[in-house]
This record gives sequence, C-alpha cells and structure tokens, in this order.
Amino acid sequence: MDIHAENKAALARFREALYDFDKMRARDVAAELFAPGAPVHLSHPFNRLAGQSALLEAAILPMAQSFPDMERRDHIVIAGESEAGQCWVGCAGCYMGTFRRSWMSIPPSGRVATLRFHEFYRFKEGRVVEVLALWDIAELMKQSNCWPLAPSLGRDWTVPPPATLDGLEPTGDGAASVGLVADMLRQLETVDAGGGPPVQQEAYWHPRCNWYGPAGIGTARNLDGLRRGHQRPFLNAMPDREKNLRTGHLFGEGNYVGYVGWPGWRMTLSRDGWLGIPPLERALTMRSLDFWRIENGLIREAWTMLDLLDVYHQLGVDVLGRMLELTGQREWM
Repeated sequence: MDIHAENKAALARFREALYDFDKMRARDVAAELFAPGAPVHLSHPFNRLAGQSALLEAAILPMAQSFPDMERRDHIVIAGESEAGQCWVGCAGCYMGTFRRSWMSIPPSGRVATLRFHEFYRFKEGRVVEVLALWDIAELMKQSNCWPLAPSLGRDWTVPPPATLDGLEPTGDGAASVGLVADMLRQLETVDAGGGPPVQQEAYWHPRCNWYGPAGIGTARNLDGLRRGHQRPFLNAMPDREKNLRTGHLFGEGNYVGYVGWPGWRMTLSRDGWLGIPPLERALTMRSLDFWRIENGLIREAWTMLDLLDVYHQLGVDVLGRMLELTGQREWM
C-alpha cells in the first residue's frame, strides 16, 4: 500500500464513523487521526478553529444536535501529492438528515436537508496536520426558505455525485488530469481585462460539461451556460483576479483533480455584474476548494466551492444578520 492509499484508509475510519454517526467512535478515531495543534480552516463564521479534533468538536458535533439522524455521504475522495510536496486527501459530499433544531440561527425546516461540503486533509507521517474545509451554509438557508441574497444566475439544488460514480475509487496517478486543469486555469488568467468570453476554453471543457457552484451562483450546464452563469460576471467584475497557484496547490488521482488554497483568489471588485454587488473598488480574497473530473481528455464535471459568506463579510454585509431580519429573529430598539 502506498502512502496515499494509507492516508485514504486512515481518513476512511473517520468518515465511516460520521456516516453511521457514532459520536464516541468518531471521537476515538479523531484522537488518533488529528495531530495535536493541527489548524482547521473552515467557512465563515467559523474561520479558524483551535484544538485537537477541532473540526469534530467545534463544528460537526454541534451541527449534529440540529440533525439528530445526521449522516455523512462522500461522493469524491481523492489523494495525491501537490507540486509543493504536500500529501492531501480531498473529499466532496454532503451531511444530511432531518433538520429538527435551529443551527447557525437558520430555522429548522423539519424535513430532510443537506449541507454540501468540500474538505481537504493534509497528512504527514500518517496523521492529519491541517484541514481546509468549506461548507455551503447558504444552501441550507435556501432549504429553510430564508434566502437573504440576490437570486442565483444558475440553478441551486442538491449537487449530484460524479456521473460515472467512481469518485471514491479513482485509479491512476492523475498527472495528465492535473496538467489539463493547470493549463485551463492559466488560460483563464490571460482573459482580457474587459472580461469578454474566455477564448480557447473549448480546448478544456466537454461540450456537455456541468459546473456545480455554491448556492448563490448555482449550477451551469455546458460551456455557454458556464460563461453566462459564472465566468463572464466573475471576470467582468474583477479583471485583476488571480488564482493563487503559487500559494494554492493542485493534486490528482486518476481522472480527478483537487485544488486547495486558503485563500484561493485575490482580486479587486472594481466593476459591476457579480452577485448584484456594485463596483466598490474593494480588495478581496476568496476561499476556494475545487474538484474536476476529466473524461476523454476534457473536463466533464467541476465542483466549485466558494465561501460567499466570507466575501460578503469583507464587503461589510452580515449575511447571517440579514437572515435574522428576514426570519423575524432580530429585534430592534
């Protein structure tokens, strides 16, 4: 068994404990899995968590109190080494259960709900030494009918697993897949500052591609839909955006590629057109954790997670506060 298979096997015990949601088993596994002091970077408003097993104790277990029948479902689990020599295991899927009690002040729906996640675990000598994770908290607001943001240009829904259903057991070293995605990202950086349609992207994307964005942006179908629903507004509004391929990292396994970066982007919101936000000339960073699936040498599916609550926070907008107003939970003098 190679080191990446060993790392996946070590994390599998933690994932399995959360699938059955055995709290005591999860705690025992976490105590062995996470190195003391391993930093955990999670979505706003969690941000940085401290302490061993912080992801479990400070985030997952409190959430489980609101979803008493909660389970974890992984759709993608890949492992590999980045160009910086770091060993990562990346997971995409959702937590799901019956939303019985308020969580993050989001009112419970009383029905089944899902919370989409992208979680990346950095391993060293068999233990997790760092966690980068984004949860689509805004998506849960939409499921509880308390959406406080502008309408999405794409479709907000429960994002599906890979069409090939092989995301848990990809095969191969992933070098060619990483090369394709890296070339695609570099090409996007060369798009004219005017934000016209990205040229030559047809060389990278399958004609029937799906791009699964977070709630607030949504899913886009085929390259034209991706341009209209995400790329064109994003590139127009922030022409100086820079994907952090110097501080972020790509790694792959088989036909899958993962990207880890905290933050993943740096840019200035200098033009209109993105999420209904006016051009504020405000410098921003953006947390991004992504997956791509390659089919016949082209990107057929992409799962992108952006921390939109953190973006709004940097712009001075309290999304959770707006939700409290929308649901009548905030009282004014």
